[in-house]
Amino acid sequence: MIWYHIDTGQNNGLFNMQFDIDLINLMKNQNSVLRFYQWKPYCISLGANQCISEIDIDKAKADNIDIVKRPTGGRAILHSDELTYSVVFPLSSEFSARKIYNEVNLAIKKGLELFNPKLKRIELENKQIDLKNFYKKDISSACFAVSSQFEINFEGKKLVGSAQRKIGNAVLQHGSILCGNFHLKLVNYLNLNSLRKNEILEELKNTTIDLKTILKKEIEINFLSECIKKGFEEHFNIAFKKLNV
Repeated sequence: MIWYHIDTGQNNGLFNMQFDIDLINLMKNQNSVLRFYQWKPYCISLGANQCISEIDIDKAKADNIDIVKRPTGGRAILHSDELTYSVVFPLSSEFSARKIYNEVNLAIKKGLELFNPKLKRIELENKQIDLKNFYKKDISSACFAVSSQFEINFEGKKLVGSAQRKIGNAVLQHGSILCGNFHLKLVNYLNLNSLRKNEILEELKNTTIDLKTILKKEIEINFLSECIKKGFEEHFNIAFKKLNV
């Protein structure tokens, strides 16, 4: 299996989500690819089964915040100061979707440790939340409100959020590596009253963390992406080929 790498830079929500889907067809269920990207303008992405009525569309437009549906599950994310990744990986007897999810997060963990030794304190979540009951709560509108099994935490707080979907004989997995705390402003765009928004904001502050907060400095995105790429190479024992599209 050949591993490819591509960095598509900053694009709007529709471009970013369509590009992830296109990668599935490009790989033809035989090879794997790691993609890095960012969002311009900032964008709220909704899980595939999430209702857009949960978002104040008019306020988002007024603030130049894009809105898009993800092909994967989960809940709303405000993509802002982050490094976003996506991986296409073929399913096989050796690699189930669950195993791919775990292995990809281990590779990201390795890359973060290369980025800064302080991040060796990162751990993967070992418990699986009862999502059925969680989705009944207002807080469930925000994806980063809870960590699912194998997601990346720092001192008990979610640092990287990921989602996955099987498409044909491959898996698309993508997620956000938080580099700053702008994601907390998601509550400003939820169709809830002020009291509930404040409660959710406090919950997000208690359950999420970002690299800038941990390291107390601005994050060099290019260096971060190089470290994550190196983490994949070391974890999977591979050498990337550049993907030209």
